[in-house]
Amino acid sequence: MSTVLLRRVPGDTVIHRLWAGTKLLAVLAVSLLLMFLPTWPVLGMITAVLVFTAVAARVPLGALPRLPWWFWFLMSLGIVVNAPIGLEAVVRYLQITVFAFLLLFASMMIAWTTPMNEIAPAISTLGAPLRKLRLPVDEWAVAVALCLRSLPLLIEEMRVLRAARQLRPKGGRPQNARDNGLIDIVTAAMAVAMRRAGELGEAITARGGTGQLTAYESRPGRSDAVALVLIAVVSVAGVVMGIAL
Repeated sequence: MSTVLLRRVPGDTVIHRLWAGTKLLAVLAVSLLLMFLPTWPVLGMITAVLVFTAVAARVPLGALPRLPWWFWFLMSLGIVVNAPIGLEAVVRYLQITVFAFLLLFASMMIAWTTPMNEIAPAISTLGAPLRKLRLPVDEWAVAVALCLRSLPLLIEEMRVLRAARQLRPKGGRPQNARDNGLIDIVTAAMAVAMRRAGELGEAITARGGTGQLTAYESRPGRSDAVALVLIAVVSVAGVVMGIAL
């Protein structure tokens, strides 16, 4: 898997300078469009838009995750399982698969082009109307931001633990049923994650609490207005294509 998964790719393009809230709204629009109209024309249009955005943001090919062979084997197995049902089942399975990949790619575009410290303020700003309903918007924003920031660290920790286990002497059978490599790695990763969570909580408290994570001033600009108009145009075009074709 790529070492830059969910980490910002250096750059100073227009995509990088967009407000984080604009990118979140774009992903929301893509999600809703694909959820209600997952047709091939719409899937193709969204794919073209995302590829163009990645090229405009100058995202290198090395940023893409390298999925293992068994993942593609399982994906192919899904086609084999749906084949006896009929061609329509296979086509529907492929549409759902492409839908999932597009949502994942759109989410990774945010991580590649946006500093993580801008995510929480953007979510807090977008969720401002919900404060009238006395909903904990700031707490939700902080939780999402901390999850996004900690996920790359957890992935890297899993890689280190897996590499360390591979250095152990090979040969021999497990002593008992509990001697399972995957369980050992997951257990160690959970222990490390809890330790890091405690240290992170202490650091946040020492710096004034979680309110500091959403205090960062972030507002949309002119380029964001243009981007939102383009998002609206693409959404309308997708609806027309999904209904007409």
